[in-house]
Amino acid sequence: MTDIKRLETGPRMSQAVIANGFVFLAGQVGEPGTSVTDQTTAILGQIDALLAQAGTDKTRIVSAQIWMADMAQFAEMNAVWDAWVPQGHAPARATGESALATPDYSVEIIVTAVL
Repeated sequence: MTDIKRLETGPRMSQAVIANGFVFLAGQVGEPGTSVTDQTTAILGQIDALLAQAGTDKTRIVSAQIWMADMAQFAEMNAVWDAWVPQGHAPARATGESALATPDYSVEIIVTAVL
């Protein structure tokens, strides 16, 4: 049986789950109503913090899913993402457009990393 460790667990969800050498992060969002740049910057900071808490870092991300409320802002989000991802460590990634939890969210990012 595999040990499962949950980080920052609340009644509905955990912010991260560690199992079988993988770290699965919940969807991370930034401050509602701020710019795509500000939201993406905040999200990536949260991802860094959660991965550190789990004992890994962004060089170990294997997969990323990015949801955007408006793909017209794709380049703005990518400018922040591209500056954050370490050269040579880009994960497999998908980006799609979707209504997010509230209209004030522009970006939500989900990542999976290895320990």
